Amino acid sequence: MPTTENDVPSNSIPLALQSLFYKIQYSDTSVATKDLTKSFGWDTYDSFMQHDVQELNRVLCEKLEDKMKGTAVEGTIQQLFEGHHMNYIECINVDYKSTRKESFYDLQLDVKGCKDVYESFDKYVEVERLEGENKYHAEQFGLQDAKKGVLFIDFPPVLQLQLKRFEYDFMRDTMVKINDRYEFPLQLDLDRENGKYLSPDADRSVRNLYTLHSVLVHSGGVHGGHYYAFIRPTLSDQWFKFDDERVTKEELKRALEEQYGGDEELPQTNPCFNNTPFKFTKYSNAYMLVYIREADKDKVVCNVDEKDIAEHLQIRLKKEQEEKERKRKEKAEAHLYTIIKVGRDEDLQNQIGKDIHFDLVDHEKVRSFRIQKQTPFTQFKEEIAKQLGVPVECQRFWLWAKRQNHTYRPNRPLTDQEEAQTVGHLKEASNKAHNAELKLFLEVQRLPGADSVPIPPPIKTKEDVLLFFKLYNPEKEELRYVGRSYVKASGRPADILERLNEMAGFPPNEEIQLYEEIKFEPNVMCEHIDKKSTFRASQLEDGDIICYQRALTRGEEDVCRYPDVPSFLEYVRNRQNVHFRRLEKPKDDEFCLELSKQHTYDDVVERVAEKIGLEDASKIRLTSHNCYSQQPKPQPIKYRGVERLSDMLVHYNQTSDILYFETLDLPLPELQGLKTLKVAFHNAKTEELSVHNIRLPKQSTVGDVVNELKGKVELSSPRAELRILEVFYHKIYKIFPLNEKIENINDQYWTLRAEEVPDEEKELGPQDRLIHVYHFTRDASQNHMVQNFGEPFFLVVRESETLVEVKGRIQKKLLISDEEFSKWKFAFLSLGRPEYLQDGDVVAARFQKRDTYGAWEHYLGLEHTDSAPKRSHTTNQNRHNFEKPVKIYN
Repeated sequence: MPTTENDVPSNSIPLALQSLFYKIQYSDTSVATKDLTKSFGWDTYDSFMQHDVQELNRVLCEKLEDKMKGTAVEGTIQQLFEGHHMNYIECINVDYKSTRKESFYDLQLDVKGCKDVYESFDKYVEVERLEGENKYHAEQFGLQDAKKGVLFIDFPPVLQLQLKRFEYDFMRDTMVKINDRYEFPLQLDLDRENGKYLSPDADRSVRNLYTLHSVLVHSGGVHGGHYYAFIRPTLSDQWFKFDDERVTKEELKRALEEQYGGDEELPQTNPCFNNTPFKFTKYSNAYMLVYIREADKDKVVCNVDEKDIAEHLQIRLKKEQEEKERKRKEKAEAHLYTIIKVGRDEDLQNQIGKDIHFDLVDHEKVRSFRIQKQTPFTQFKEEIAKQLGVPVECQRFWLWAKRQNHTYRPNRPLTDQEEAQTVGHLKEASNKAHNAELKLFLEVQRLPGADSVPIPPPIKTKEDVLLFFKLYNPEKEELRYVGRSYVKASGRPADILERLNEMAGFPPNEEIQLYEEIKFEPNVMCEHIDKKSTFRASQLEDGDIICYQRALTRGEEDVCRYPDVPSFLEYVRNRQNVHFRRLEKPKDDEFCLELSKQHTYDDVVERVAEKIGLEDASKIRLTSHNCYSQQPKPQPIKYRGVERLSDMLVHYNQTSDILYFETLDLPLPELQGLKTLKVAFHNAKTEELSVHNIRLPKQSTVGDVVNELKGKVELSSPRAELRILEVFYHKIYKIFPLNEKIENINDQYWTLRAEEVPDEEKELGPQDRLIHVYHFTRDASQNHMVQNFGEPFFLVVRESETLVEVKGRIQKKLLISDEEFSKWKFAFLSLGRPEYLQDGDVVAARFQKRDTYGAWEHYLGLEHTDSAPKRSHTTNQNRHNFEKPVKIYN
């Protein structure tokens, strides 16, 4: 697949795959898949969420197919994986046959009830007879006995088989994993028994003999598990097991027989006793099989060497490999070296007010030197002289120290004895925290003027204190580093005011205010300095920071947001850029606001309302972000439900910078006292006519909802009665009593349906039955599993009423044409099992229970195809959907 040197693996699926396979082929160690999952557009949450491997395989193939269009390799996916089969229905007594050709990239084979792959293929092509009540409606010939089945037109060079080990268990009402023993051969002959799987149109000259290439194993159950694979990349006798970062050689038996599943016996621990052997079910078994056709194996499993790999790819990957090798070597030799990080005045000037505001420097962004531990420190100083242009005699190095208040400041200069040591000894002696790095501050004195030539540092006595100075501009809200200076501990700030004004560029007699920056964790501490007290009395020592500013008039203070250093540092400490997204568009940033973590709930909603031009901020409702799912949390933030913005952004131990908002039609405090129900109104034909949001006080009853609805819908008569039903997955589960409180009704998962009560239900006789009637279809690809669809309804059946009479009333109720209705079949279903009814059967006899509702698993089923267009919306959507299908976004 063509890729270019400008592509980035994390954004290009083809390049990420090429890079991955190159590394697998030429690397001696395991290879990470991070670039590949990034190229899918996945975040960390997607990468760690369990996906179905077959679904991922299909989605990835579709993406690759799409990206190959218009290139030299267009159609490669189809050539490798695409096969075709023919669905047919052939009448027995008349000359009529209907066929439909379909393509497939993989085949799903039944495991349950099948001993091996061959039995699954036998079942796949099994002929179903359509006769009796199940006759086929043939054009021009009406209902006819017929044969229905599937035959294969051609198989692909690479045959992917998915074994259906997961299915729905009706008795337990849950998905289960089938761990039955299921065998698969090393060689698969799909021409067996004179080509029994092939259609008459198949090319019989192609030999469909396949060799097993790989076995994908699922270990675990329905709710979670682990995938690993057995592969023989060149189809040799040697198998390999690929299990995350571990690749091991394996024998044939491990790849084949041990992945059949089924039960296994534990060997007897004491053969003297005739104990019954203990059996246990194996939960690790084959889930997907890949076979390669013998005739195509030389084309599919071919050697790929460097001449087949694009030059730009080789250059890129060799550079990556060299960089990886350099890092590996560095890591292996790390114990021989010390990393020395040197902070300088230039770093303080570049960082303070831009990257940082507190302390003096971010050590991750200063010059770093990797020096052998045995190197004398004097030799390191010579290296500094070469690289930074500071003569050795002009260098003075200070050790940094972490103080008890969690600040990090230059503490003391190195002594002559310390500088005489090796780098390794100096690090060990000075590093109480046993960090891998030695952090130093390089003090360089310079002559004033344009040249600023370095000069030897002055002799430092115990009386000399080295202070660092930051200047704050309240009008511009800017803080910057303006220099450092030695002062006498017995001196006073008043003695250095002219020097500070000069550093700031102020007139010599400008009045300034001085503050000491003491700490910023967990809270900011910045205190005013008395200019008349001595530095010693103010407890100022080496490495301390003085922030100063021009003294403001009262009028100037009023126009500045942060008129002094403490208020500005407080703002900086708490400011937070928050990305706001509309709740209905949870992936897209709508706007960003700079807020304070100390902002109250009211502050935040007012800023949002101001941003979107909404007058009433109480109509804004906010929802926090789930850092793990990267989705909005299911429940919104209640009105004034949290004190501060910082509380809105915390999710367990994670902090987010995202909030979701929605604009309500009522103020949130008022809305929280109400309950909103989404109710769909249906007519007598069970068709949905309208959907209404009914909003009432939480103490209201279902009767109040009905009264509210009556004013919104068109009734058949003024005396018509309404009822509200609970519908879930096309079944009716409940009729709500009119006196039931609405506060506990949940419409997030169930559909609430309102309908008129039919007159016939108001006049039920003692022997009449009110039964559930549901539409259903049976999916041949899912073991003829019953699937309900459409709108369910109630029907009154009389004591001796036959099916033919009931059918007439159903057809009239639903207004179905004679032609369409003739194709419908009718069955009594109990717990998902259909028992088909004849026209003369008495329907009420099947329904022994007298309940008017609750027996939703016993119903009259109407079997027919679902011809209704797919709904563009559902009335029972949860606020957010967290069940994510496999998606590749790029």
